[in-house]
Amino acid sequence: MNEFREELLIKLSIPIYALVIGIEILYSWWHHKKYYSTKGILANLYLSALNFTLDILVRGLCLFILGFFYQFKLIEINKEVHPFLYWSVLLIAQDFMFYWLHRIDHYCRLFWAVHVTHHSSEEFNLTVGFRSSVFQPLYRFIYFIPLSLLGFDPLDVMFIYAATQIYGILIHTKTVGKLGFLEWFLSTPSHHRVHHASNIKYLDKNMGMVFIIWDRLFGTFEEENEEVTYGLTSNIKTYNPITLVFHEWQAIWNDLKKPSSFKDKFMYIFGPPGWSHDGSKKTSTQLRRELALKRIKP
Repeated sequence: MNEFREELLIKLSIPIYALVIGIEILYSWWHHKKYYSTKGILANLYLSALNFTLDILVRGLCLFILGFFYQFKLIEINKEVHPFLYWSVLLIAQDFMFYWLHRIDHYCRLFWAVHVTHHSSEEFNLTVGFRSSVFQPLYRFIYFIPLSLLGFDPLDVMFIYAATQIYGILIHTKTVGKLGFLEWFLSTPSHHRVHHASNIKYLDKNMGMVFIIWDRLFGTFEEENEEVTYGLTSNIKTYNPITLVFHEWQAIWNDLKKPSSFKDKFMYIFGPPGWSHDGSKKTSTQLRRELALKRIKP
């Protein structure tokens, strides 16, 4: 049954992706928008293939660990008796846990080194949704352990994550404007454009995959109200397949080689991206503070 659901999900998603990407490419070409480049598309597919391969290799282990915790479940919603309640609660709970996974990926440099590949594109189009954080499958399942303890079947957890990924890919677009009242509770293309921005005010904002309510509740929400510049605050300017995956790891290593204390070295690994012991680099919080001070100075 679970294999059938996964197969159905793939069969449904592939034609959807092909259709909407094709439409966006034609729209970009017709209106001379230059949303796409051949090198950009190939880089996105390359990173997606690496992520997918690793995901398949470790899936058995992930399911085993989630299954181990599932046997100690604290509560359980009978999905045969209450299917709508079961799947609705799982969707909301899984998106909540993904929010914290995503937030930690942005605020801890060790995990940012994994996630940065997804943000390194200076383009923003539907294929950027496939620009995966290659090594995330190695630890993503840890955030779903609470779902097993809440009585959700590990196979259902993995399925609902795969389903929400489809939505997450489709909001990587510049061709869709704001969506009215949906902006209040859903992650929309507008919200996700902010998330991929290198504008200082937009850094580390709008983490939700499906719902934006977590960002509104926990202080990471930002409205799209100025033109977005995509990419990183310091772009890598290369399509080298090794650099795409490992450039931030190399940067961490370079920082660790600097003469500094053990505490400083700890912060270079586990502190926020941009942290430096000598002020040579700045975190997103420091950059926002400096921007605010510039704006209030006469």
